[in-house]
Amino acid sequence: MGSYVLRRVLLMVPVLLGTTFVIYAAVYALPGDPVQALAGPDHVVTPAAAAAIKAHYHLGDPFLVQYWHYLVGLLHGDFGIDLNNTPVSAVISASWPVTVKLALMTWVIEAVAGVALGFLAALRAGRAADLAVLGGSSLVLGVPYFITAYVAQVFLGVKLGWFPVSGTDSGWPLSYLVPALCLALLGVPEISRLTRASILENLGADFVDTATAKGLSRARVLVRHVLRTSLIPVVSMLGTNLGYLLSGTILIEGIFNLPGLGYQVFQSVQQHDGPTVVGISTLLVLVFLLVNLVVDLLYGVLDPRIRLD
Repeated sequence: MGSYVLRRVLLMVPVLLGTTFVIYAAVYALPGDPVQALAGPDHVVTPAAAAAIKAHYHLGDPFLVQYWHYLVGLLHGDFGIDLNNTPVSAVISASWPVTVKLALMTWVIEAVAGVALGFLAALRAGRAADLAVLGGSSLVLGVPYFITAYVAQVFLGVKLGWFPVSGTDSGWPLSYLVPALCLALLGVPEISRLTRASILENLGADFVDTATAKGLSRARVLVRHVLRTSLIPVVSMLGTNLGYLLSGTILIEGIFNLPGLGYQVFQSVQQHDGPTVVGISTLLVLVFLLVNLVVDLLYGVLDPRIRLD
């Protein structure tokens, strides 16, 4: 198991370096004068002040030298300084809890509802419950989730007044419940369909016949053998979904005015705040890689044969 973990960790290194290089290069190529942006639009920058700013932020150095300074700072936990002379780590600290709360609530809804509906549909294949799950998932996938978010915001928040319209003033979980439900509409149909297909495939496997021939109860066969094996592809999708959710949900955070990481990236792009975009994007890439590492480790727990691949 130790060598299996080590291989997965080593694979993360070139991916992290490659993605951070692409992100940094993309922000570096953006038009605009970073010196003027740092000074502010209403200030005239003298040549001496411009030279001092360039020297302090290494803006006069070649691209690769700037990227090297960024990597060195990153290794020391320094994500840079934004255009307001505020550490990007402080911006992340203020925004991260909002995205984590929204992402985890959405992910739990997706996991519980998706697996439960898929399990029910597989056990009732071809019957009314199965057709209802398949038809409902097709209907939900046909409606963009941001449209559902706007409708839910107006109907549940404005018309009925059951939930807050925007912001986080009502705290957790009330402020996050409707955004999480709207966002979960992306994952629940896919997870339920994948769970259904995986369970139906494993119900006809030889190990199910063997377990039944040994005299195991139907419930034990379904839960301990069929469901455990069927969850391997489902865990993969759930892990990927969690990575995307933690990477920021720009649209949903924008609709409900939730000051999370996705909202901060969106604002920073509009303001040409390159250091904030690079810093937050780097953190999100790292989180995504760590989530996928956990998924790989869960593969080895659910199916020990994977450790030998």
